[in-house]
Amino acid sequence: MIALWKYHKIPFLFFIISSAFYAWFAYDLMRWDTIELLLIYITLFFLAFQIIKKTGFNFKLLVGFSILFRLLFLFAIPNLSQDFYRFIWDGRMILEGFNPYLYTPDSFINNLKFPINQAQELYNGMGSLSSSHFSNYPPLNQFCFVLANLLPGKSILSSVIGLRLVIIAADLGTLYFGKKLLERLKLPSSRIFWYILNPFIIIELTGNLHFEGVMIFFFIWSLYLLLSGKWKWAAVVLACSISVKLIPLMLLPLFFGWFTSNTIDKQNNTLGFIKLITFYAIVGATTLLLFLPFFSMEFLNNYSKTVGLWFGNFEFNASVYYLARAIGYAITGYNEIAIIGKILPLISVLIILGFTFFKKHTNLPNLITSMLLVLTLYFFLSTTVHPWYIATLIILSVFTNYKFPLVWSLVIVLSYLAYSNTNNSENLWVIALEYSIIISVFVGEVLKQKRLQVS
Repeated sequence: MIALWKYHKIPFLFFIISSAFYAWFAYDLMRWDTIELLLIYITLFFLAFQIIKKTGFNFKLLVGFSILFRLLFLFAIPNLSQDFYRFIWDGRMILEGFNPYLYTPDSFINNLKFPINQAQELYNGMGSLSSSHFSNYPPLNQFCFVLANLLPGKSILSSVIGLRLVIIAADLGTLYFGKKLLERLKLPSSRIFWYILNPFIIIELTGNLHFEGVMIFFFIWSLYLLLSGKWKWAAVVLACSISVKLIPLMLLPLFFGWFTSNTIDKQNNTLGFIKLITFYAIVGATTLLLFLPFFSMEFLNNYSKTVGLWFGNFEFNASVYYLARAIGYAITGYNEIAIIGKILPLISVLIILGFTFFKKHTNLPNLITSMLLVLTLYFFLSTTVHPWYIATLIILSVFTNYKFPLVWSLVIVLSYLAYSNTNNSENLWVIALEYSIIISVFVGEVLKQKRLQVS
């Protein structure tokens, strides 16, 4: 320890200052304190950059910093999101023998029924939007909610600690497999810290308890298995990722190029197709198996409707959609989300098909690059882009030459300025500023990569 201090005094100083800012963020900040939020967030980004730079990428030291930053949040109630109340509700429902996909919180509370411990407090905390809908969280995510509620104490705080420990464990798993994957790709293993030490990741996942981190852990593990030739196990683990968050589903078509164009199968396309079909079959079967304990026709109806609502009826921090909405208002005088919300997903499907059949995925970096670009374009076209959604872009960028997700992880804090007013309405000029920066960097990097490919 003395030797570390002797040779890394500056990084330790930045670590101490960062710890103070993380503690301030975790235990004193409210999401409507916009000046404090911007000050802390921007400062933490500057300090993270300095820590990574000044340590000379000392791996063990950076791992230690990463863990300690996360542990600072251990006893904090999330202050930028209220989703965790629903997570705790669902977990406790399962422990009491209820299927969370068959009942809305409203259906109990409005009838003065309190099926779980602290039902009223959880109901009040989750808000009307969540309480009026069936659960949309996939089964492995529900299992995480159950685990969190097994901790002693049976309080909301003890459940929050449980949720946080699951997410921290997942981040450590991402660190482990991310490092191994970078080494297999002959890329600097230090790149993983642009994800692990990113203040956005620490705040949104560990701090605000969003389970993109668990999804990402399984996804990176799956890619590592795929590169190691264990593609059947890769399919099983990928299904686990889908069973935490559904977003990897849209990336499944991109594996077409990996199995049919990979150098191993060039002399035998039939074998490549057989592997591809088997891969998809394993993913599908494993996903269905994980859903099986909750399955019924009522579940199928409720879940499909709820997922459809989240993707087509809500709007927040959008880019292309807001432009299309403005055009709709100018032409018809109404919000045409019902129409636009159906057209934009079709464009996303065409983009995915384009990358599937017209891009060569003969190696994993090419495949990951396509995944990054597909997800980015999907988010540009989405009606709702909550900050934690872009965590997947950040981890994918670690394995590519694109850095725009890192810029996005900084400027997306502007979306929280919507909470600076009593009705939580967005300032479209602020959203325009956010996306002007992101899209400018994105287009610049895409053009740069095209020039490099030509040269």
